[in-house]
Amino acid sequence: MFHKIDYPFLIATFASFLASVALWFLVNREYGLYVGIWVPSILALWVGVRVVILTTIISTNRRD
Repeated sequence: MFHKIDYPFLIATFASFLASVALWFLVNREYGLYVGIWVPSILALWVGVRVVILTTIISTNRRD
């Protein structure tokens, strides 16, 4: 189900989430909120990359 390209996005999302929680509780809530915004941004970028990859695969299969 997952491809090699998916793992960096998942790792970056998880790391961003952990950093956000750590900043929220340990440093400053505003910093935690700022880093927390990265989580949906990374996931949206991941979806965009997957759409491009799947579109390329589908168009390649139609040519054959």
